Amino acid sequence: MALIVLTNAKLAFGHVDLLANTSFSLESGERIGLIGRNGTGKSSLLKILNGLEKLDDGTLQYQQGLRMAYVAQEPIFDSQETVFNAVAKGVTEVKSLREEYEELSVAEWDDDSHHRLDEIQSKLESMSGWNWEQRVHETLDRLHLNPEIAIGDLSGGNRKRVALAQALVAVPDVLFLDEPTNHLDLDSITWLEELLKTFKGSIVLITHDRTFLDAVSTQIVELDRGILRSYPGNFSAYEVLKEQEIASEGLANARADKLLAQEEVWIRKGVEARRTRSVGRIARLEKLRVIRAERRDAMGQIKLAVSSGDRSGKIVADLENVCKSYDRPIVKDFTATILRGDKVGLLGPNGAGKTTLLKLILGTIQPDSGTATMGSRIDVAYFDQMREGLDLNATLEDYISPGSEWIEINGNRKHVKSYLNDFLFSPERAGSPVSTLSGGERNRLLLARLFARPANVLVLDEPTNDLDIDTLELLEQLLQDYKGTVFLVSHDRAFLDNVVTSIIAYEGDGFWREYEGGYEDWKIQKKRTEEYKAAQSNGTPQVQVADQSKSDKVSASKDVSTPKSKSNVQKLNSKERQELEEIPAKIDALEKEQAEIGVSLGDADLYKNKPDQVIQFQGRLKVIEDQLSKLMLRWEELLDR
Repeated sequence: MALIVLTNAKLAFGHVDLLANTSFSLESGERIGLIGRNGTGKSSLLKILNGLEKLDDGTLQYQQGLRMAYVAQEPIFDSQETVFNAVAKGVTEVKSLREEYEELSVAEWDDDSHHRLDEIQSKLESMSGWNWEQRVHETLDRLHLNPEIAIGDLSGGNRKRVALAQALVAVPDVLFLDEPTNHLDLDSITWLEELLKTFKGSIVLITHDRTFLDAVSTQIVELDRGILRSYPGNFSAYEVLKEQEIASEGLANARADKLLAQEEVWIRKGVEARRTRSVGRIARLEKLRVIRAERRDAMGQIKLAVSSGDRSGKIVADLENVCKSYDRPIVKDFTATILRGDKVGLLGPNGAGKTTLLKLILGTIQPDSGTATMGSRIDVAYFDQMREGLDLNATLEDYISPGSEWIEINGNRKHVKSYLNDFLFSPERAGSPVSTLSGGERNRLLLARLFARPANVLVLDEPTNDLDIDTLELLEQLLQDYKGTVFLVSHDRAFLDNVVTSIIAYEGDGFWREYEGGYEDWKIQKKRTEEYKAAQSNGTPQVQVADQSKSDKVSASKDVSTPKSKSNVQKLNSKERQELEEIPAKIDALEKEQAEIGVSLGDADLYKNKPDQVIQFQGRLKVIEDQLSKLMLRWEELLDR
């Protein structure tokens, strides 16, 4: 049964339709990931669904008695308030009902008060309101929050936890989350994934974290050019379907444009006679013109380019037994050599000291002991997640190029308006103040200024916050091709995996360790190290723990927990050799079937005429993916013997 139904929704800001006569419904138990380009109106839609904003036109219907809770992207609290009091605001209605019940129960009784007591009692029982204090304490304990601490003493990640706790204690039927992973560290993001997967109600969330979407969502809804489109499954399934849909839309638009061009040529030659056929053809031409005028083409893509500056020395930084402490040890006996072209990711919980370690590597601060040597010809550009470098009163063009209409990128002069247009800021907006930009647009502007500055070392502190998925993928490609050195602090696991060549991870108590490879490689190596330590503590024979190769990354991404062979030197028997020889053929057959299904799903008519077959194809694709995963794991297991 639908909990929320949105019909013929219209919403516009200026001349742009954020919602263009579109519809949406939320079913019980669904976990919907709402995605789309920055500025398309996702946050506005979330507020509309929650009743915080109004539509220009259309209808919004709720199931009777529906309870909803909304967690904003940047939750606002009274800094002097305790965590308990802030979270208890989520049960304000329950508190007032119970207070009213207690007042009525000791007052003089009459028929009206008796009737009201019965009504309040029913509501309190349905909302589990008799023990709201216990519920608040249980939620705080579950979220690892101290109820007595003041909000002003919390980090951004813990403030987000308080906002989540405030929403959860209300026991909502529908939970709305706007960028819930922002300011959370990796452990907190993993914890939130598990929390949402066990949540009994429905969820609508906005996030650009692709790994998070894969883990949590059961359906993807994309807001694209004012229209809401639904795709069953998680983000990986959406990517397959979207690619096929874009191809089909492109072909359909090309055919329509070709027909329109032919009809325009015909009409310019003049109509030979007022025959019925000619009149009908003219009417069709008018209709084609209207359709083409109303079509909203896909937004352009950002054109990212970075001014790489002069080439640095081969060694960017050389650290040996570096230590740094403040009120506690931050870095202990850290040794590493960073070479030109390395792309290093820093992992650790909030407050572990990632920023301090970066400053030690870059020579901004000196170690208490040990040696830290900077390389030669180092020119650093820094991206700040807190956007402290933003002048909100400056215009976009003055912020990018103060006092000049031109900037220079890799030796090429470019007009500042043209450069801003590369980052999807239209020339008309170049004179607008920075304060008018959304969070994602401000991050795009920071990237535009960062890349306009010649640098051979990029330091990116949470650059993925608020960026849409298309921009993330383009930024990934830019950083992969960048010839300089990159230091990346990010909690976006997919982004880390696609960019970095090594990980420096926090091991606890001030110890940091460098790992080769990306995020998944780090997970595998960390797991092996933990197994090795556990084996030593149990007195079992020592197991070889080696750095994982890139080939292991593929199998780990499919199923990290798949057991490996106990003996790496055991030779294959005849049956296993035959199995090993047959696996490539099986993989080829499955991949061929997968490609054929992909071609079939690319037919737009299939979705209109045979929707049941679409579901069958999608189910078969899932089975094929599982079979391919198992075959790859078995193949690697046999090869390792």
